[in-house]
Amino acid sequence: MAWIVLVVAGLLEAVWATALSESAGLTRPVPTVVFAVATVLSVVGLGWAMRHIPTGTAYAVWAGIGAVVTVVYAAATGAEHLTALRALFLVGIIGCVVGLKKTSDDERDAAMQDEDDEEPMGLD
Repeated sequence: MAWIVLVVAGLLEAVWATALSESAGLTRPVPTVVFAVATVLSVVGLGWAMRHIPTGTAYAVWAGIGAVVTVVYAAATGAEHLTALRALFLVGIIGCVVGLKKTSDDERDAAMQDEDDEEPMGLD
């Protein structure tokens, strides 16, 4: 569940970044409200996910998702150009996010295995 919340929080990061750009320096009311709401929800989701996922991993995944989705959305709407080199770097970010997720699961599984291997106290 924590990973789902983290992904949604990362998507909301892209929403607030885009809304901030559209707000013209927080002078346009609708994008400013979208920015404020999305920011709060994104950071709350990140904070909740950090209760279950290591801080460095959660933050890197959150920022990576937000960055990739923001650039892809900007390219899809024509606000930015997506060159082959930029696409390659985005794929690199995605690969890093997936790698962090996979190794986080490995660390959790190893920690759980270590706990299972310990003998109960007082049974010598």
